[in-house]
Amino acid sequence: MNRVLHGIDVSNWQGRVDWPSHAKAGVAFAFAKATEGGGYADRWFAHNWAGMRESWLVCGAYHFARPKGDPLEQARHFLARIRAAGGLRRGDLLALDLETDDGLRPERVAEYARRWCRFVERHARVRPFVYTYLAFAREGNCAGLDRYPLWIACPHRPRGDPTVPPPWRDWTIHQYDTSPVDRNVFHGSRKELTRLGFRPR
Repeated sequence: MNRVLHGIDVSNWQGRVDWPSHAKAGVAFAFAKATEGGGYADRWFAHNWAGMRESWLVCGAYHFARPKGDPLEQARHFLARIRAAGGLRRGDLLALDLETDDGLRPERVAEYARRWCRFVERHARVRPFVYTYLAFAREGNCAGLDRYPLWIACPHRPRGDPTVPPPWRDWTIHQYDTSPVDRNVFHGSRKELTRLGFRPR
């Protein structure tokens, strides 16, 4: 039976995160918000990136999508913030937080997401996760993203047993709780999780 890795995700809303305490409590991986849209940078990201690394967690960074903007500009902004915080190391994870349509039709949102993901995959050599929730995916906002691993927000389902929306057939990370902090699980080992991350040339 595969082991289960426990993770959390954080943003500026959490303020200063006590990473050593989370690591001691069994947290093995984490994602921290880096950017939103084309101009916003999370003020706690550099602190979180360093804190995760120092606590020997599998490090993840995510970008909050604003589909009305330019996906390539937003992807460059995201990767620049990561570089400024110390850059990527082997096994680091990247993700697109896709949960708002900015008033656009689903096909436009999905096109934005595909372009963002392709740019990040090409320039950072990491296939990003797509974080989303059931109703949003079912509206068609995630069309064509099934080649990217799914990080599904599904808190009404038991831990490790989320509902998987189309276009995916399986999940990779399940966000099963949102209070007092967002909690996630990955079915597999640390080695299997880092295989989905950055691999230096």
